[in-house]
Amino acid sequence: MGSGAIRRRLALGLAVLTTSGLLAVAAPGDAHAAAPCPGRKVRTLPFSTGSVVLYKRGGYVCAVTYAKKPGTQRKMMVSLRARGGRPVVDEGTYQHHAGPVTVHAGRRCVWVKGRVGGGSVSSGWILC
Repeated sequence: MGSGAIRRRLALGLAVLTTSGLLAVAAPGDAHAAAPCPGRKVRTLPFSTGSVVLYKRGGYVCAVTYAKKPGTQRKMMVSLRARGGRPVVDEGTYQHHAGPVTVHAGRRCVWVKGRVGGGSVSSGWILC
């Protein structure tokens, strides 16, 4: 292999390392940065110990409950129900978030509930 080919490979390797380093620095660090659900964010329901975030794509709605202060193990829950359907629930002891849970709502309203520790929210029928 000639010296020109070695230089080209070294330059390519350096470019890849530089790009990956810049991406690592530019990536946001909070839990909400990477959307756990496909689609666009359509609603955030805040409460004293956290928030529930809703996403919508096509006829599907997705929900995640986030803790306001992540890192401590505590009981969390997210529940999502399309009108006329059964709720889809994720409940357990988590550090950061509960969910995601997804339902096919079509054009129907949904009811979402979220809980982190002692705080909770219940939306009533929304996204009608």
